[in-house]
Amino acid sequence: MTLIRVDIEKTLQLLLAQEDTDGDKKITVEDQGPKKFVISSESGSYTVQGTYPLSNLLQELVIAKNEGKTELEIDPSKIEELPVQRISRMIHNYYWKGLTRSMDAHGIEALLADTKNKTIENEVLTVYVPFGDTLAVKYYTELQRQLPLQVVRLPQNITPAYVKSLNANSGILSLKLSEKNGAIRGEPFVVPGGRFNEMYGWDSYFEAVGLLLDGRVDLALGMANNFQYQIQHYGKILNANRSYYLTRTQPPFYSSMISEVFEHTQDKKWLKSHLETAILEYETVWMVMGKRLTSNGLNRYLAEGIGMPPEAEEGHFHHEIEMHAKKAGMPLEDYEMRYAQGTLENLALDDYFVHDRTVRESGHDTSYRLEGICADLNLVELNAMLYKYETDFASLIETHFDDSFKIDTQIYTSQYWTDKAMERKARMDQYLWNKAQGMYFDYNIEKEMPHVFYSATGLMPLWAQMCSQEQAKQLVENLLPKLKEAGGVASCDRDSRGEISAGRPQKQWDYPNGWAPHQMMIWRGLQNYGFHEEQQELIYRWLYMITRNAVDYNGTIPEKYDVVSATHKVFAEYGNVGTEFEYITTEGFGWMNASFQYGVSLLDEAYLHKLNDLVPPKELFPH
Repeated sequence: MTLIRVDIEKTLQLLLAQEDTDGDKKITVEDQGPKKFVISSESGSYTVQGTYPLSNLLQELVIAKNEGKTELEIDPSKIEELPVQRISRMIHNYYWKGLTRSMDAHGIEALLADTKNKTIENEVLTVYVPFGDTLAVKYYTELQRQLPLQVVRLPQNITPAYVKSLNANSGILSLKLSEKNGAIRGEPFVVPGGRFNEMYGWDSYFEAVGLLLDGRVDLALGMANNFQYQIQHYGKILNANRSYYLTRTQPPFYSSMISEVFEHTQDKKWLKSHLETAILEYETVWMVMGKRLTSNGLNRYLAEGIGMPPEAEEGHFHHEIEMHAKKAGMPLEDYEMRYAQGTLENLALDDYFVHDRTVRESGHDTSYRLEGICADLNLVELNAMLYKYETDFASLIETHFDDSFKIDTQIYTSQYWTDKAMERKARMDQYLWNKAQGMYFDYNIEKEMPHVFYSATGLMPLWAQMCSQEQAKQLVENLLPKLKEAGGVASCDRDSRGEISAGRPQKQWDYPNGWAPHQMMIWRGLQNYGFHEEQQELIYRWLYMITRNAVDYNGTIPEKYDVVSATHKVFAEYGNVGTEFEYITTEGFGWMNASFQYGVSLLDEAYLHKLNDLVPPKELFPH
C-alpha cells in the first residue's frame, strides 16, 4: 500500500478530537468515537478503523513527533501490525531503552526528577556512597559542582539505628562506576518503571531474562555487575538502591543471573569473579545461624530495621496502629507520629514491623500469607531458590573450573555443593512437603507446624528442579488447579486469602492478582519436568490477557493483573504502575515486558497464530 504523508500535529489533533472522547489522551475501547478515521493527502487516502489500529496510529504519530519530525509517512503495515509482533517490537525497540538508568552524570539527571529523592528540608538529591568506594566519593563530589547533589559517605559499620537516622534525608545509594580511557561511566541497569525509578533486587533477574532474549546482553551484564557491587559494598543485594533499604535484601537470584549471562558472554574471568561473590553472599547473608538461617537448617527472610518502613504511603498502617491509639486514648495521627519519632514505645508494634519489613524483603509485599508472621516462616520459595544456588554452584564449578574452586584457603568442589543441596532437599521434604495433600507449605518455626496457605510460591520447587518426578506430578495435579484462572496463575486461591472488608483490605500479592515472576518461574518449572501441555496453556492464558488489554487499552502493559477477570484494572493497595501515561507508554513495566518476551519464546507456533487472532483461552482449553 502507498505510504501517505501527513502533518503530524494536525493529524494528531484531529484524531484525538474525534476518537478520544473521554479526554485521557489515549484511544481505548471505552471511547465512544466512530472508531473510523480517514487520512487523506495528495498521495491518496487510507481509512483506519477499530480501536486497536486507531491507537496504533496515535502511537506512531507520537513516536515521530518525539523524534522531532513534523511530517510522517503513514505505513499501514505498522497500523495493522499483528498484536503479538507489535507488543514484542515495542518492548525490544522502545521499552528497555525507556527503563534504562545509570548512576553517572547522565543518569542522575533523570533521578533528579523523581520526587522520592527530595525532602522538604533538602531540595537536592542525596547520594550515599559506601565507605570503601573512593572512586565514587571523588566522582560524586566533583559532580556537585554541576548538579544539585549532596554526597554523604556511609560509615564502615551500618547499623539499623543509623539507617533510621537517614529517614529524614533519604536518598539514592551509589552503584558501580567503571573507569575506562579516563572516562567514568555508571554500569547500566533497568528499573521496573513508573514510581519505581531505582534498581530493584528480584525485578532485575526477571528483567535480565527478557533482556537476554532481546540481545541486550550489555544491560543484563550491567545489572549483574551492580549486584556484585552491592554485595561487596553494602553486604547484600538490596531491596533497591535507596537509603532506607540498607537493612533489607531481596529474593536470591544472583546465581541464576550470572549463569545465564555467562551463557552469552563466555567470559570465564568474569564468571570466576562473580561466582566468588555469589558464594560470599550465600555464606554471609543467608547462612548465618539465628538470622536468616533457622535451627532446623532451613532459611527465612529477616529484615533488620527500626520502626515503620519509611517508604510506605501515608495511612498505610492505620489499620494496625488504630487499636493501639484507641487503647492509649490518643488520636491515631498523634500516636503514629510519636511512635515513628521513637518517643513512644510499643513492643507489639515493634514485633509487627519486624514482620512487615521482612514481608518487603521477601518481595511479596503484601500478602495475607505473610502478614504478621513472615519472620517466623521457612518459606518454600526461598529454600527452593537457595537449593538452586547450591546446584548452580555445583554445576559451574564442575563444568568450568575443573571441579575445584578456591577462595582464600577454602577449596570448593561440586560434591560439596551437591551435598548441601541434598541436605536442603531432605529438610524440605521433612518440614515443608505435605504427603497427604501432595504439595509444599511454608513452615512456622515458632508454632512448629505447617502454615497452610495455597500459594503460587508452592510451585517454585519445580523451577529449582528440586522435586522428584512424582512430587512434580502431584504439584501439577493438586496445587496448580487451585490457582489456574482465566489469565494465568493467581498468587493464591480465594479461600486462603479470606474475605475482604473495610477492616481487612485487599493485598496486592493475593487472589485475584497474578504476577510476572510467578508465571515465568512456573513455566520454566513445568518445562523442567516435561509438562508441556500444561505449560503451553498457562503461557497462552497470560499472553492472551496481556495482548487483549494492550489491544483494547492503547498498548497498556502494567505492573500486575487481576487474572480472574483477566484485566489490568486492579483494585488493591498502591494501584497499578504502568497504567498512567499519555498517548503512548514508553516503558511498559520491567518484568511484565520480560514475561511477554519469554512467553513468546516458549509458545508453540500454532498458539502464536491463535494469539494474534485473539482467540480466547476458553476456546482452546475448555477444561
